[in-house]
Amino acid sequence: MRDRTSPWRRVTYDQYLIAVAMTLARRHRPAWSWRKWSWNCRCGAELPCRSRHRIPINRGHWPTEEEQ
Repeated sequence: MRDRTSPWRRVTYDQYLIAVAMTLARRHRPAWSWRKWSWNCRCGAELPCRSRHRIPINRGHWPTEEEQ
């Protein structure tokens, strides 16, 4: 089964790591909760946040071995 994703939609592994780091930094950082009167993660979990994070880019956009 061949991946038919156009080449302009593919990202390098470095771009992938940057996207993941920026997403986790944006979604999972401490924020003050006025309801709970404490610091919680922005995703809603108690600190330290140990929730399973969704990766923003699926494997279909990763570069293949032939492209490297």
